[in-house]
Amino acid sequence: MAYKITDECIACGACASQCPVEAITDAGEKFEINADTCLDCGACADQCPVEAIVEE
Repeated sequence: MAYKITDECIACGACASQCPVEAITDAGEKFEINADTCLDCGACADQCPVEAIVEE
């Protein structure tokens, strides 16, 4: 099950730099995770300062 970024995202980019498969992209007001690419490793969720990344 892939992770997703909720509306709580503050677009800081901390998660994107931690993704080993570059599944996270800047979508303007928040970042988004490509579910087809996500490995479900959780590295991004561990880096989010506002806990905006949750399992889908």
